Formats: sequence, C-alpha cells, structure tokens
Amino acid sequence: MTATTDRVSALVEPIAEQLGLTVYDVDQPGGTLRVMLDAPGGVDLDALAEATRQISAALDSAQPLAGSYTLEVSSPGLERPLRKPIHWQGAVGERVKVKLMPGVEGDRRAEGVLVRFDGDTATIGTDEGERTVALADVSGARTVFEWESGKSGKSGKASGKSGKAPGAKGSKGPKSTSSKSGAERKHSSKSEVSRAAAAATATPTTESSEEST
Repeated sequence: MTATTDRVSALVEPIAEQLGLTVYDVDQPGGTLRVMLDAPGGVDLDALAEATRQISAALDSAQPLAGSYTLEVSSPGLERPLRKPIHWQGAVGERVKVKLMPGVEGDRRAEGVLVRFDGDTATIGTDEGERTVALADVSGARTVFEWESGKSGKSGKASGKSGKAPGAKGSKGPKSTSSKSGAERKHSSKSEVSRAAAAATATPTTESSEEST
C-alpha cells in the first residue's frame, strides 16, 4: 500500500465495520481510487450504495487525495485480485491465474490450484506439475471462476445483488465509475449524491468475459 491508500483505508475501515463489511482492498491505479468491500455471502447493491455515500462524505471531509480522481466502490467480484499476502492465503485451495514479470525463468503465465502459500512464495498445481513462484516476481494474479461447472471454491460464489449504484457528479474532485459489480460515483470536494441508480445482477453466465491477467 502507498501512504495515500493507507490514509484512505483508515477512513474506510470504520465505515465498513459499521455496515457489517470488511475492506478487501484499496488501490489507486492511475486516476482511480478503488475501494473493494466484502462480507460473508457477498455484498448487495444497497450496502454498496450506502457505503459509497458514507465513503464519499468522508473523503469530502478529510480530503486525503489531491486533484481530480475517480472513486470506485465495489465488491471483489467472482474473480478476485490477489495483491496482498492475506489475499493469497485466503485463496489456498482455489484455482488461480498468475502473470509473472518479464525476465522470469520459464513461462510467464501459470494457472492451476493454489496448493500452498508461505508469505513469500506461492505453489500452484498446474497441468505440468507444481510450480512455485515468488510474490516479488508476480505482476498480476486473480482467482478463477469455473463457469462451466459453477464451482470454484470461495471465488465461485455470486454475491447476491450487485451492480452499479448511485453516482454523483462533483465540481473538480474524484469522478466515479465501476469495473465489476459495485457502486460508483463522481465525487468532488463538496459532492452531492444524485439518486440515479442502475442495478444489475452478478449471475454467472457463459457470456461473461474474463479479464486477462
């Protein structure tokens, strides 16, 4: 985590706890501030909408980021990013897809069941046998939802109602969009919440596209 995402996490965690949620991840790729919230059984649209409203208000008040950015509040989705050791530990026994840094010996991509994780390395059971990779060599990783069988351990659970929740335009602060299931808003230093909302289910279908790792 960066100092900025650490500050945002400190703001978001008590909000999430009050709503019965946990903070899965806080990330800032480019001009987007991405907050992923989780809960046993998944996070529904109403919870994401309320979390977005409260997080937006907290950001308005504390202003932990400078300039314009996009606030994105979502659930981790059916295929969860693996960015922290706690994510890897929670994914043991699940199918994962990993992309390695350029220059790493062997194939830069690996897919299979995460057999072991020791904090620094992950062992993946691939079709060719077990392969152990160092987290320092990983450029991207996620769990894999097995669409055909409808089973994939923890990552194969749809999270109830999910989709896009209320958005709000602001003058010059964060703008908001959503990547997976989640809530989105255009946020500013003095944002007002609009009531426009659209909901979509996260029911797995064979037409869903997988993000390449």
